[in-house]
Amino acid sequence: MQANKNKILLRGRLDALPTPSHVNHGVEYFMLPLAVRRLSGAEDLLHVVAAREQLDAFPLEPGSPLTVQGEVRTFNNRSGVGRRLVVSVFARTLSQEEGEDENRLELSGTLCKPPVLRTTPLGRTICDMILAINRRYGRADYLPCIAWGSLAYRCGEMAVGDHLALEGRLQSRIYTKEVDGQLQERTAFEVSVMSLADGDTYGE
Repeated sequence: MQANKNKILLRGRLDALPTPSHVNHGVEYFMLPLAVRRLSGAEDLLHVVAAREQLDAFPLEPGSPLTVQGEVRTFNNRSGVGRRLVVSVFARTLSQEEGEDENRLELSGTLCKPPVLRTTPLGRTICDMILAINRRYGRADYLPCIAWGSLAYRCGEMAVGDHLALEGRLQSRIYTKEVDGQLQERTAFEVSVMSLADGDTYGE
C-alpha cells in the first residue's frame, strides 16, 4: 500500500497544560490543546499528540508559543462517549518559536465516499468529502474535508476512488446537537481546502 502525503505545520499557543493520552510500545503520549489564530481573527483549538520525550525538551505552560510539524491522524472512538471520529495532530517535532500563527496542511489521498455538494443557509456552495490517506504498515486515516465556491463544484464532480491532492488548514468548528432532548455543544475537526494540486485557490 503506497503512502500518501500528510504534512502539517502549526504555530500557535498552548491553551492548557498537557494531559496524558495513551501509552504505545512503552512510550507515553500526551494531548496538547493548541490555539491557532486564523487571518480572520477567529481561533482554531486543535489537539496535538506528542511523546513525553518531546515535552521534556523545554518548559511548557498555558500561553507558551509552540510550533508543531507532523501529520493529521484519525481513529474511531468505540467507547460510545464523545466524538465517533477523533482527529488529532501527531507531532514529529516540537519547537518554541515566536512568529505569526500558521496552519498549513498538505494532503494527498483517495476519496472513499461520494462527495456531497450542498448550499448553506446563507447561500454558499460547499462540498463535503472524506479523504483516505494511507500510512505505512497498511493503516489509513480518514479525514473530513470541505471545499467552498468554485472548488466545491470541482470536488463535487469527483467520484469514489479518485485521487485528490490539496493544500489547506485543519480547523475546529463548534456546533450544537440534540441528545436525549438536550442540546449539547460539540466540536468538529475538518480540513478546509484552500487549493487543489493544479493551483486553483480559495481564500478565507
